Amino acid sequence: MLHAAPTFPAAGPRTLAKPAMVPAVARAMALLDLLEKERESMSLARLSASLSLPKSSVHGLCNTLMALGYLRRQDDGGFFIGPRVMGLANAFAAQTTPAQEFDRLWSSLAAAPQETVILSVLDGTDVVYVAVRNGMRPLGLAFSVGMRLPAYRAATGRAMLAFHDEAQVKRLYPMSRLPAFLNQPSMRRSDLLHELALTRERGYGIDDETVRQNVYCMAAPVFNASGEVVAGLGICLQKATLKPRFAAQQRDTVMDVARQLSQRLGAAAATSPDECQRAR
Repeated sequence: MLHAAPTFPAAGPRTLAKPAMVPAVARAMALLDLLEKERESMSLARLSASLSLPKSSVHGLCNTLMALGYLRRQDDGGFFIGPRVMGLANAFAAQTTPAQEFDRLWSSLAAAPQETVILSVLDGTDVVYVAVRNGMRPLGLAFSVGMRLPAYRAATGRAMLAFHDEAQVKRLYPMSRLPAFLNQPSMRRSDLLHELALTRERGYGIDDETVRQNVYCMAAPVFNASGEVVAGLGICLQKATLKPRFAAQQRDTVMDVARQLSQRLGAAAATSPDECQRAR
């Protein structure tokens, strides 16, 4: 009998006391965040109106940020993000990987998973599992770090491939029929492209016994600060005992955790995979 309780909490990290904020720093960061969101230069008047700050205050912020290299002034007089921010971005990226943030995320959540949760990255036409939390319910398939599966069959692979250009997918799979896998029937490339379109539409990939009998997996894409898909986060369940309500709970939870993981990698606080990609 399956319990109705979610496998792992959809809520974010434990609530901590709100730290004291330095107003001038908060305003400067709000200004940079605004420019990052708008993706275009903004005049002093527009910045002032958007931030609800006096022009004199915004003028002082802009002058300071320009002097430090975090803003630059365009030919039209507008302000835009300067080159100095790249140093911060590169330093963050150098110390941040999906697997590291996956491990850190679990330490910040209130409970460990009961179901098997996996994180994979693409390597050519395969997915490689880079982090695993094997659940308490036996699946008949033990996932381990370093394990490989065909990306077109795995839910995490489909979640990632769906957010690649179709031309890129066709380059990965140049033949009209895809390579066979164990004793499973081969798949047509056109069927894969159709499945990837459905995956993009619903926002998550599905492996309905395409890897192993009686194993049903759902996976959501994980994005980085550039809006590029860098990993797939999935959950694997026993299909024979799967109930619709429980499946819906796990789907919602895996999408929420993938969203949290994306934000830990620097992605915008978007509400859907499509929004993450539009932020590119």
